[in-house]
Amino acid sequence: MTASRIDETRDFIPVGIAILTVSDTRSLDEDRSGDVLAGRAEAAGHRLAARKIIRDERAEIAAQLRAWIADPAVDVVISTGGTGLTGRDVTVEAHFDVYEKEIEGFAALFHMISFAKIGTSTMQSRACGGLAGGTYLFALPGSPGACKDGWDGILALQLDYRHRPCNLVEIMPRLEEHKRRK
Repeated sequence: MTASRIDETRDFIPVGIAILTVSDTRSLDEDRSGDVLAGRAEAAGHRLAARKIIRDERAEIAAQLRAWIADPAVDVVISTGGTGLTGRDVTVEAHFDVYEKEIEGFAALFHMISFAKIGTSTMQSRACGGLAGGTYLFALPGSPGACKDGWDGILALQLDYRHRPCNLVEIMPRLEEHKRRK
């Protein structure tokens, strides 16, 4: 079995990350979850390409995701909030509205990490990941703890080009290779 590791012989490659907080009530001053993600992304050496708070409205969330997918400065979108089970939780539906491919393993890994900390309560999260227009999209719950778990346990490694045996950054140039076929 090959262990996960950082290969120090490779150079770190920063990616552009957009942070989207989905909330009807928060402002940037109160956005602890967005702060966690932005702080960790920047501390890792990535570029904070954009940050925004948007209401729990499916069409608005999907429109913002599409805008960032079209923005060449954005390689990754991480949303926080709206992944639960209540009537206003529509982030996951908005993500699925724009996905070309789902990254099922992201949800599976998130739940493994979350289960170790909160037990069966993890089943109330619908965290998800996907890909559209060559941009990675991840939806995390709205709690700072869940954002730490998602970043520290998955995204910090998978968004690091030095991570072995493989990572999401090294395949970025090939995400839209199907468009080059004739």
